Amino acid sequence: MNKKDKVKFVIDSLEKLYPKPPIPLNHKDPYTLLIAVLLSAQCTDERVNKITPILFNIADCPQDMIKLNVAEIEDIIRPCGLSPMKSKGIYGLSKMIMEKHNGKVPNNFKDLEAFPAVGHKTASVVMSQAFDVSAFPVDTHIHRLLYRWGLSNGKNVETTEKDAKRLFPKQLWNKLHLQIIYYGREFSPARGWNINKDIITTKIGRKSIIN
Repeated sequence: MNKKDKVKFVIDSLEKLYPKPPIPLNHKDPYTLLIAVLLSAQCTDERVNKITPILFNIADCPQDMIKLNVAEIEDIIRPCGLSPMKSKGIYGLSKMIMEKHNGKVPNNFKDLEAFPAVGHKTASVVMSQAFDVSAFPVDTHIHRLLYRWGLSNGKNVETTEKDAKRLFPKQLWNKLHLQIIYYGREFSPARGWNINKDIITTKIGRKSIIN
């Protein structure tokens, strides 16, 4: 199976399995999505979805968030891990949104990535899911699966993103990255991986991964 056939098989298989993949982080607008994605770093979406209702009940907009102090934010989000860094990021970006962006989350990569604690992956999620701008956020699942499928060399997430954007049609990026995440969680996890249940990898993946 050549690379073109692999890509088609991945697209077709994921479309059958996850025709309408929901956004896994609960949110109501670009700001709450931005905060939720920031909190998801090295934390499960399930845990984030338990903490954000508590946080957003107190402050679900930048105007209200900056009424809190960093210590108060940290106390709420502590179960998500990395709370000192994340709380400073949440307060800092909320202040920047108020002071530089008229209280609105900017819809461009440059401004999003200028926020504290916001990297390219977080910005990509916000751009794709909040603003419907074609992007391909690469998390650990996507990085792992594109390597297992022989579609990227696994060198780093930057290379994986470039390969994904080169191989998959742009109009599919926003949906496809969610489909891959759901597939990775269900069929191809990092730990406890059973290759016999991994339909796509069994069909097209590298031979070396079964060793």
